[in-house]
Amino acid sequence: MYEEFAKIYDCMMEEIPYGEWFERIHQFLKERNITQGRICELGCGTGTMTELFARAGYDMIGVDLSADMLAQALAKTEQTGSDILYIQQDMTELELGMTVDAVISLCDSMNYLLEEQEMKKTFLRVYQSLVPGGYFIFDLKTADCFRQMLGNRVRVEHGEDMTCIWENYFYEEEAVNEYSLTIFRRQPGSDLFERFEEIHEQRAYHTDMVKKWLAECGFYDVTSLEPASCERVYLAARR
Repeated sequence: MYEEFAKIYDCMMEEIPYGEWFERIHQFLKERNITQGRICELGCGTGTMTELFARAGYDMIGVDLSADMLAQALAKTEQTGSDILYIQQDMTELELGMTVDAVISLCDSMNYLLEEQEMKKTFLRVYQSLVPGGYFIFDLKTADCFRQMLGNRVRVEHGEDMTCIWENYFYEEEAVNEYSLTIFRRQPGSDLFERFEEIHEQRAYHTDMVKKWLAECGFYDVTSLEPASCERVYLAARR
């Protein structure tokens, strides 16, 4: 997962409104007097959002399962000079060795948890990683997004040095969307393109059930952040 895709991820995600997401969450934290301190980003990927919060003055920890994504994130710190701690770790086994003031997880990282028990285990790990009064803020792609915007559709993205073909299949009964990726990437210093294939899966969860599981893990003041849409919902929960 996220091996070859990691190398073209930022190019493929150029339309993602990272700046808007950052401003929304930063404002939420400032309104709760979390204007400095330590934040962990779960599923940090190539570190785009992690960098934004680091520039805002937070001590950042980025956690991701993919070594290839983290390699891209570390390369960014060499360019920006950001002092970010990156950890390769499964979010269901989150163990930071320290507490943080907030945990954030964006761009549907939580949808990669395919089982209810994985979701609950992650919530509990996040709860244990937060200081009392700390916040867990995350988004989820909705079933409507998978069903109406992605499911059973093909998306093609072209770049100067790559082409990526996404074939999507939404399995209604399991509420799981399968992404079949075919990547053609130009070999360095050559006109030849190499082909790679990857399979990714994400699951849709009902918001009411997610709120219930958060409460079972000890969180309270669980709220939906605006603006929610048919594509994503944003949730915040307080320890």
